[in-house]
Amino acid sequence: MMYGAIEAGGTKFVCAVSDEQLEIKERVSIPTTTPEETLKQVFDFFDQYTLNSIGIGSFGPIDVNEKSATYGYVTSTPKTAWKNFDFLGAVKQQYGVPVAWTTDVNAAAYGEYKKGSARGAESCLYLTIGTGIGGGAVVDGKVLSGFGHPEMGHLLVRMHPDDDFKGACPYHGNCLEGIAAGPAIEKRYGKKGTDLADDKKVWEIEAFYLAQALVNYTLILSPEKIILGGGVMKQTKLLSLIKQEFTKLMAGYVDTPSLDEYIVTPELEDNAGIMGCLLMASEEK
Repeated sequence: MMYGAIEAGGTKFVCAVSDEQLEIKERVSIPTTTPEETLKQVFDFFDQYTLNSIGIGSFGPIDVNEKSATYGYVTSTPKTAWKNFDFLGAVKQQYGVPVAWTTDVNAAAYGEYKKGSARGAESCLYLTIGTGIGGGAVVDGKVLSGFGHPEMGHLLVRMHPDDDFKGACPYHGNCLEGIAAGPAIEKRYGKKGTDLADDKKVWEIEAFYLAQALVNYTLILSPEKIILGGGVMKQTKLLSLIKQEFTKLMAGYVDTPSLDEYIVTPELEDNAGIMGCLLMASEEK
């Protein structure tokens, strides 16, 4: 048995193949350009193998409602070449094998749930903070969805009293993604986050926003584990600042597990998404 995985990001696609033990045999990174150019390279890679099934975790928004006429499409993405593109259909047509379909962050959540930081838990929430902010949750072994997939990055949060930034989200301005994703940090300060590593105030403000979101997710979903990934979380002091702010905002109302065990980083690191895709492929019938 051979499984294929496509972790489709806004800047690059990571593709991998594994055996039935989910041991990765080969992987490749492909720049995200147009559907035609990108998928040609994806198919050139997969054509070397006989795949039994494929798992896709895609940037979005995407249609995950199996009853919808546009199920499997990338929908209202700012990447105009991909807008209203039948991604799932293109892969199914090429290979004629079962294909699992979800968001990139749902795939990462599932990878961490089965093989990473949330292994053994009944539920978890994964939030990635990078060029955008997105979240996925797994409850009782199933990725959480309704008429669509969660858009946790567009949660509205209150502004820090020392922050007059208006936000970078074209839809909501000061939603979580609009004020706390990597591009928002750069737009606010005129520097990339990596150049602001020693500015404690920057990360205190960042933690203020992220902790608000985590408190809300905790109150709504009560996940057994919260996992924070993405490039912004590579700032070494940020995790501890988030935990401090979380404690302050929760104000003792909910008795969560120890925060050192409750709010963590991905055990699978940058492999969470690709592992989630492989897991979904192995379970797709």
